[in-house]
Amino acid sequence: MSSGPLSDRMVQFALASAIVFLLVVGGFSYRGMAVSSENDSWVRHTHEVRANLRQLLLALMDTESSSRGYALTGEQSYLESFRTGVASLWQYEAVIRSETSDNPTQQRRLPALEQLATQRIQLATAVNDLRREQGLEAAADEVRSGRGQELTSRFTAIVGQMLDEELRLLVQRDAQVASSLRATRVVLIAGSILGLLTSGAAGWALWRDSSRRRVAEEALRDTEDKYRTLIQGIRDHAILMLGPRGEIVSWNPGAERMTGCAHEDIIGHHFSSYFPPEDITRGRLDEILRLAAANGLHEEQGTLVRKDGSHFVARSTFTALRDRSGALRGFSVISLDLSESIDSGAKYRGLLEAAPDAMVVVNQGGDIVLLNLQAEKQFGYRRDELLGQPVTNIIPEGFAERLIADRLRSAEDALAQQIGAGIELTARRKDGSEFPIEIMLSPLESADEILVTAAIRNISVRRDAEYHLAQMEGRYRGLLEAAPDAMVVVNPNGEIVLLNLQAEKKFGYRRDELLGQPVTNIIPEGFAERLIADRLRSAEDALAQQIGAGIELTARRKDGSEFPIEIMLSPLESADGILVTAAIRDITKRKTAGAHLLQKVAELNRSNEELGQFAYIASHDLQEPLRMVASYTALLSKRYKGKLDSDADEFIAFAVDGATRMHRLIQDLLAYSRVGSKGKELLATSSEEALHQALLNLRGAIEESGAQVTHGNLPNVLADEMQLIQLFQNLVGNAIKYQAPGVPQVHIAATGNGGKKWIFSVKDNGLGIETQYFERIFGMFQRLHKREEFAGTGVGLAICKKIVERHGGNISVESQPGQGSIFRFDLAKSV
Repeated sequence: MSSGPLSDRMVQFALASAIVFLLVVGGFSYRGMAVSSENDSWVRHTHEVRANLRQLLLALMDTESSSRGYALTGEQSYLESFRTGVASLWQYEAVIRSETSDNPTQQRRLPALEQLATQRIQLATAVNDLRREQGLEAAADEVRSGRGQELTSRFTAIVGQMLDEELRLLVQRDAQVASSLRATRVVLIAGSILGLLTSGAAGWALWRDSSRRRVAEEALRDTEDKYRTLIQGIRDHAILMLGPRGEIVSWNPGAERMTGCAHEDIIGHHFSSYFPPEDITRGRLDEILRLAAANGLHEEQGTLVRKDGSHFVARSTFTALRDRSGALRGFSVISLDLSESIDSGAKYRGLLEAAPDAMVVVNQGGDIVLLNLQAEKQFGYRRDELLGQPVTNIIPEGFAERLIADRLRSAEDALAQQIGAGIELTARRKDGSEFPIEIMLSPLESADEILVTAAIRNISVRRDAEYHLAQMEGRYRGLLEAAPDAMVVVNPNGEIVLLNLQAEKKFGYRRDELLGQPVTNIIPEGFAERLIADRLRSAEDALAQQIGAGIELTARRKDGSEFPIEIMLSPLESADGILVTAAIRDITKRKTAGAHLLQKVAELNRSNEELGQFAYIASHDLQEPLRMVASYTALLSKRYKGKLDSDADEFIAFAVDGATRMHRLIQDLLAYSRVGSKGKELLATSSEEALHQALLNLRGAIEESGAQVTHGNLPNVLADEMQLIQLFQNLVGNAIKYQAPGVPQVHIAATGNGGKKWIFSVKDNGLGIETQYFERIFGMFQRLHKREEFAGTGVGLAICKKIVERHGGNISVESQPGQGSIFRFDLAKSV
């Protein structure tokens, strides 16, 4: 029997079987890769959900930290960080809700998570409001209540449950991937074995019949074409072959899509041309190929460069290919572009760019893999100058050491000790200058390792403020000791926190006997009540009504004796709230001198000659030294304002104001004394012209208040013209000054009484006067309002009364509170 047909059938069968097996193996390989790709996509999805859950928790902690920072410092930058954290919190919540839409278990947990987040943000907002409206202590009480910690703990517990659920899914999907890989491996092994058997049979048949060899070779080429077609159809991964020295031998469409280079443009080029320049310099590809050749397989994640120069992160597997003799034939490379993953995704980059601080992402090797625009500005580098570089280039000490775990613990454990803690370090700019920073670290889980996100804040301003505060505190203590008066600093609780030597001498206590004690021990009544705010206003508002005013009270020494004092209050802002500095002056001598002065004035009222003597004494003995005091204090204010600290400026302002008020008082006393002295004879005088001159003198007050001053026809009278002008000026000036909200309206009129006198009236729409004060207001130094409400000396109406009486007339007032006043006086008609 001829063996030709049998041999043909065996060869055909062998070749057909080989083709079938190759197709089956190729199909299973393709299906395995597709399944692996799908499962890998689910694994990445799970990693993204877990990363976003951690970012959600971090965002909540960031809002809590920002709220606490604002409560402690009151800095507005913390409020901006708080609002950014809230926005990030809701953004991540929306992302998680979308990503877990296919998971009913996770979806059921989201409402509770959202409710806790809302409650925590509301509580943090309330703390911010308390700090802004009631101060540090109120905000601190709310923080110490523990409600925020409880909400955060419950929130963290739910996030932990969701992380556990994703971990369970991750384990399940990893198992599916492993199962799929095992099945693919079995098929490949079985197919390879069968293929080898079939190929052996075909070879045996071809060996027996060389005439069939060409058919087998054509079948093999056909199989290779189909396998190449299969490889060319994969676009999600770059699959390429390298020669032993790294030159590119084959290049699939996935590699074209990833790098932007066509097959015909890259074949024969060295693969290192897609590495960053610094990696080419240090021979990174040669090191990778050496490791792959030594171990057979090497996985690498790093930065590659596209044709257009842009950088991207890729995970690559390098497999060494050897012939039967073991000689190295080259390398197969399978690469996956990770630029759309959580490691460097657009969403995460957008969050980094929106952050108000410099943001840097660092891997466990201490290399920078991502940064934002604020980091470029802060450190003075371009982005491409920092990517892939050691973080020690910008933070020389302390940071990188916190990222690298030692051999006894994992990177996660090492990092966990730093998460959430504000770390103060020193940073270095590109120009070599250094500045202080505060770093907040947070973990970022990727598919291959734990990355670290560092929020970096420049704290130079804060450091300078702390330094200047310490300096000011030292200078302030020196000012207290140098002050001629007793000086006491009191906190909002009414406790003495600082005093000088004069206070020890004045009150008879040692310093340690007063520090920390209530101020009521030395000033029993009036002072503490001015420091402690009621429930309807802040301490600052209550204090503001007293600042700059001389408050007369009674003080008590250690031996129980009492003495009169005058207190000047000024605020002092500190880290613990608004303190109050009290300058305390013993006015026993002044009180005695004041009583003597009043007695002297009474005596002078009984004697025009003595009034003239008083006028001379006041003009010469009081005005001359007062002018010197006023001139020098004004010179101090002009020359040194803004060059000393705020307290010195304030004390000088008090001195200027006091000198000004004393000058006005002396002028009014002189005017009062001159009315009774012998002056011009009473002559026919136009009262209308006198009024016009008075209004001219009051022009500034009229323009400033917008007052409307009108008058009827005014007659001629017998009067001293200068004193008549003074009379109109005082009455109209008071009508403008003591005014309710609105436009002052003043009308001057005159009517005859049928006899020898004219009756003048000055009517206004001001505050009005209660009946019991009608007589009192014409006395010396009588005031119905506080000095800080309305300026004045309390002498003006006494001058008016004396002028009218000198002209032989009388002056009176008609008024009701809130309905204005009418002042009436009579003057003799001219002949």
